[in-house]
Amino acid sequence: MKTQNNKNLPPRVNDCVIKIATVNGTGSASANGLLLKALFRMGIPVVGKNYFPSNIQGLPTWYEVRVTKDGYHSASNDIDIVIAMNVQTYEKDLASVQSGGWLVYDSTWPRSKLLDRNDISVIGIPFSKLCIENFEGIRSRILMKNIAYVGALAALLKIDLDIIKTLLNETFAKKKHLAKSNLEAIMLGYNYVIKNLTNPLPITVKKINKTKDHIIIDGNTAAGLGCVYAGATVGAWYPLTPSTSLMDAYETFCSQFRKNKKDDKNNYCIIQAEDELAAIGMVLGATWNGARAFTPTSGPGISLMSEFIGFAYYSELPAVIFNIQRTGPSTGMPTRTQQCDLLTCAYASHGDTRHPMLFPANPEECFHMTVNAFDLGDELQTPIFVMSDLDIGMNDWMSSDFEWDNKYEPKKGKVLSAEQLEKLENFYRYFDSDGDGIPYRSLPGVHPKGSFFTRGSGHNKYGGYTEEGHEYQEVVDRLKVKWNTARKMVPKPDIKYSKTSKIGVIAFGSSDGATNEAIIKLRKSGLKVNYCRIKSFPFNESIKKFIDKHEKIYVIEQNRDAQMRSLLILDLEVNPSKLFSILHYDGNPIYANLIVRELLDNESSA
Repeated sequence: MKTQNNKNLPPRVNDCVIKIATVNGTGSASANGLLLKALFRMGIPVVGKNYFPSNIQGLPTWYEVRVTKDGYHSASNDIDIVIAMNVQTYEKDLASVQSGGWLVYDSTWPRSKLLDRNDISVIGIPFSKLCIENFEGIRSRILMKNIAYVGALAALLKIDLDIIKTLLNETFAKKKHLAKSNLEAIMLGYNYVIKNLTNPLPITVKKINKTKDHIIIDGNTAAGLGCVYAGATVGAWYPLTPSTSLMDAYETFCSQFRKNKKDDKNNYCIIQAEDELAAIGMVLGATWNGARAFTPTSGPGISLMSEFIGFAYYSELPAVIFNIQRTGPSTGMPTRTQQCDLLTCAYASHGDTRHPMLFPANPEECFHMTVNAFDLGDELQTPIFVMSDLDIGMNDWMSSDFEWDNKYEPKKGKVLSAEQLEKLENFYRYFDSDGDGIPYRSLPGVHPKGSFFTRGSGHNKYGGYTEEGHEYQEVVDRLKVKWNTARKMVPKPDIKYSKTSKIGVIAFGSSDGATNEAIIKLRKSGLKVNYCRIKSFPFNESIKKFIDKHEKIYVIEQNRDAQMRSLLILDLEVNPSKLFSILHYDGNPIYANLIVRELLDNESSA
């Protein structure tokens, strides 16, 4: 083992970033999950970020574990330790270690002296050699090599071995032989470090109690559970990264909670459609019949769905559409994250269409906003977009445990019962009797008086066909009234004011964690800023007031074209000169240091 002496560095406890470089399809996901869960069970807040290729096997993949005693939720570009298990990316991985950090590599084979840095420590562990000597079969040796690095990290950082053993026994409860072999591999890495490392790392982990009442979960799983909780019984989709796992989660939960106890039949319907257009069509057919229905997709799927989305808006059918955003344009980088579909979803389809959007910031909000989306869809009789992204949807987040309220009752909105229809002299589907822009609707088969013809072509307020301009205009003007009603019903923003600051920051979705961390760092540097986190579109009046109260507003978002800034200008008619963009769009999650640097640079040059 080769090491450099970094013992003069100040000790750090429960505060580091570990990046693991492997090859896709070599079992590293299990090892990375084991590492993350072990730290979490020690009571330490953690963040897990997976950077994986879009092919099935054989390309580089990275997993980042942030150990954060302060409970931050965002990624970090300050990498303390790199586990370099992929020869092909070694040079890149070496470069990613911050000065004063450590690189751990497989020393089974010699390394070029050119691939060295004088400002970091290098630790060589012969992972491959150890596994060749102790395991049989090529596949087994590859898999165990990736487990062995968990043991090495356990020794380097002082991770509790008993917790790791417990996790292995839980994971392989029905396959005891796998628990035994995995533990053997872990001990190979652990014992090698204990016997050969001359200078212990100044970075260690220690048990604390900051994960109580928290879970590790991804946003797609949380949203799938939210669909069950909200009473959704129909899901239709076409497989698309990174949205497919949402439907997988929904199916798993339905198999647990949506089985008829008497005959074990399904009380739900899941359909894999031939394409995204067919999927949204199935959803609209189900909601027209009174079911709660949804479809998960990503940007390319939204493009294909646009015609039916416009139909749902104009015929006033509820639907929940999950957009787990990835990079664009076109298919972009399917396994990278962005917030680049805002304008596409806000005005999806042709003509004068507008659609409410919800912006969850983490898996916990994915759960709650999913329920809210179904309620809003029924109440407003319109499609609702839940705008998650790959970072939230497929990465590991520490989240507050969800609260399941058995008293929850879905908000169905203005749906007329048979008794109500019987009392009516006449029922007109698109007639606004309350002045809020929301008409009453009926469900098929409830009562003959509730029958009407649903059309996406010109119709008047009575539901009849028309090509009269004034009748068409009356309907679309009423839809604008409904839009302003929606403005009062969607989730309000989170706003944090200070007494002195004239600078405001606006962010949304997965940018929230990095933004909150950046605000703390800015405050330590002497710059106080106020913060408004947008949770929904159309925008609440309080967002307009927030902008008006400040001399300068920084809008933080993960896309190239400043789409949230454009939406704010379009929807609220605010002064564009007050809005400055901080943009991040390389496909990786945004981090706090970028926000701090760009904001301070802008302020210093002002």
